[in-house]
Amino acid sequence: MSYQILTDSCCDFTDQQYKENNVSCASLTVTYDGVSRTNFADPTAVKAFYDQLRTGTMATTAAANPDDWAQLMQPILERGEDVLVLAFSSGLSTTYQSAVIAAKELREEYPQRTIHVIDTLCAALGQGLLVHFACRKRDAGMGIDELAAWVEENKLHICHWVTVDDLSHLKRGGRISATTAIVGTMLNIKPIIHVDNDGHLINSAKVRGRKAAMEYLVKKFDETAQDKQTVFIAHGDCPEDAAALEAMLKEHGAKDVTTGYVGPVIGAHTGPGVLVVFFLGSHR
Repeated sequence: MSYQILTDSCCDFTDQQYKENNVSCASLTVTYDGVSRTNFADPTAVKAFYDQLRTGTMATTAAANPDDWAQLMQPILERGEDVLVLAFSSGLSTTYQSAVIAAKELREEYPQRTIHVIDTLCAALGQGLLVHFACRKRDAGMGIDELAAWVEENKLHICHWVTVDDLSHLKRGGRISATTAIVGTMLNIKPIIHVDNDGHLINSAKVRGRKAAMEYLVKKFDETAQDKQTVFIAHGDCPEDAAALEAMLKEHGAKDVTTGYVGPVIGAHTGPGVLVVFFLGSHR
């Protein structure tokens, strides 16, 4: 029985990656300059978004709603295929809950079809990495039930290690105090953040300087990576730092490294200069 994998735009795939992986997505939205836009991944447009943030522009975000998910799922179910949804972390958005609502209603309309909705507890290209692995297993012939079980068993092994360059966005989001932001900026403090087992962004450490922050990310890769073959890097319009991080990771055994942007929905909360490494590890 054939099935389709669906995700949402917080996996930060480009249009080409969606096409290559044969995956469709529900879009979250980002609003700035008085205009609401679906979350986008075109590199030129994302760079322009970060340039806007640097001028002081404020952006707000909104989750995908049940109708967004239903519009994706219904045509697939109608043509007799099943659906596996891999959704943005419930610890950061209501997007997953919206998919659950849509699936419940559609199961009543299509009782013969299978719909799995999984809370990935992942974000950005960490979610993208999990989608990548799921697509490889689908392409190798794994059935929908077996794949859903595999994703549930492995999602907490997708490690997200983050360093943030601009503390003002963490302050605006209430993750740090105004005093901490001011003092941290003066002392060149760079917070290290990771996504925990509940899918929340958690402060993990503080280091001094960008180089030390990048070295910390590499140290975590060394300590916990189970699979150094496939690694994703995401950045908030700091391609030179992303390239430097890639070189450092390859010195420590990383093989196939894919680099992309942190998209606007997540970038609105982390700001320009955010830098993240994602990999399959022993634990988060």
